[in-house]
Amino acid sequence: MSNPLVQAFFVGRAVAEVINERVEVALTDALSELGKFDAEAKEQLRQFTEEVMARANRAAESSATGTTTGNSSSGGDSVDLQTEIDELRAEIALLRSELQKHRNAAK
Repeated sequence: MSNPLVQAFFVGRAVAEVINERVEVALTDALSELGKFDAEAKEQLRQFTEEVMARANRAAESSATGTTTGNSSSGGDSVDLQTEIDELRAEIALLRSELQKHRNAAK
């Protein structure tokens, strides 16, 4: 290769081929990782869905048989949830009225 123009042409061509190959490898790796991530995300979603459905089915079954599952405040004490909510609402109303009295007295 005595002609520098011909040598520059072949060097440029070789550079383009190497860059093309490296971009191809990088793109292939990126697409592979993306596919792997997608598959893992779908699998995790499937497992999550199965777990949710299993818990829902267990809750429905235990509800039908009359037993309770989940977080109970004390061992076997059965507390009526609606009664608890009503008592808390009454306490809140009492506190609000006391706070209003305090604000009116401060004026």
